[in-house]
Amino acid sequence: MEFDIPPLDESAMDRARERQDQLTKPPGSLGRLEELSVRIAGMAGDPTPSLDSPVVVTMAADHGVVEEGVSAFPQSVTAAMVENFAHDGAGVNALARTAGAENIIVDIGVAGDYDGNDRVIRKPIAAGTANLANGPAMSREEAIEAVEVGREVVADHAPDADVIALGDMGIGNTTASAAVTAAITGADPADVTGRGSGIDDEGLDRKIAVIRRALADREVDPEDGVDVLRAVGGFELAGLAGIALEASSRRIPVVVDGFITGAAALSAWAIDERVSHYLLPSHRSVEDGHDVQHDALGLEPLFDFGMRLGEGTGAAVAIGIYRGACTALREMATFEEAGIPT
Repeated sequence: MEFDIPPLDESAMDRARERQDQLTKPPGSLGRLEELSVRIAGMAGDPTPSLDSPVVVTMAADHGVVEEGVSAFPQSVTAAMVENFAHDGAGVNALARTAGAENIIVDIGVAGDYDGNDRVIRKPIAAGTANLANGPAMSREEAIEAVEVGREVVADHAPDADVIALGDMGIGNTTASAAVTAAITGADPADVTGRGSGIDDEGLDRKIAVIRRALADREVDPEDGVDVLRAVGGFELAGLAGIALEASSRRIPVVVDGFITGAAALSAWAIDERVSHYLLPSHRSVEDGHDVQHDALGLEPLFDFGMRLGEGTGAAVAIGIYRGACTALREMATFEEAGIPT
């Protein structure tokens, strides 16, 4: 796989900074919003960017590791939630609407049956991954195929988006995400593994043990994101990595949601580190390990609302903040335009 990810446009960023200094406000008085608007200008290659066509992609898949008792919910919930997404009944549906964003739903490997409708893009690699406790989660070929599905989703369904938010669904995916995070960052599994959907202490100990065994039992190259995904990842993680990589190649900013999409972003970064220039944070998840991901990617969360739902909910909320930052840069008057002496 090859990606043509451009550098940030320094000229656009310089012009955005110059405009910020001329707007009718004391310099720096909009705080971090000013910094964010300049960064987005560099991503978009536009000194006055707009985020009028946002998209939230919620990608769903199942995980064989649920056989190990690492989740508080049965695997059947994944398919049930895809059905819920399809009929606008989930948290991400509500928050995407609030953000004025299109919500794209992708089945990249759901094991259970659901009726769904034409809102669901069905591109399954398989009916869930293999149990990573017993061997690789997938083949390298499947990992590459899943990354390519993510790229196709951008090319075929969101080519005109000006910001794409990552979302996820998959019972057992916090286990895969913790394993991916530990593999890429070198962190101790105990430091990046949380309770996910709400497991008890015994379940948490079992989850950490599964991840330790998986990483000890097979060779994993932490600098090869595809290899990490093959060994301990998930189809939705690989697909979301592909979305981040393809969006970056098109100068589309990518908003990272919680812990699961953070693992996908780490995987994309391990495939091509240039993707980090196009990643934007959203919230700080209560899930252990999210800060480790942020530190590795050089991201600082925008807010901490105690969120841990996933689906793209935190990223959907963040879209409004990013749109506000860009709108202020673009639509505020300069001192000269307003006739205010300086």
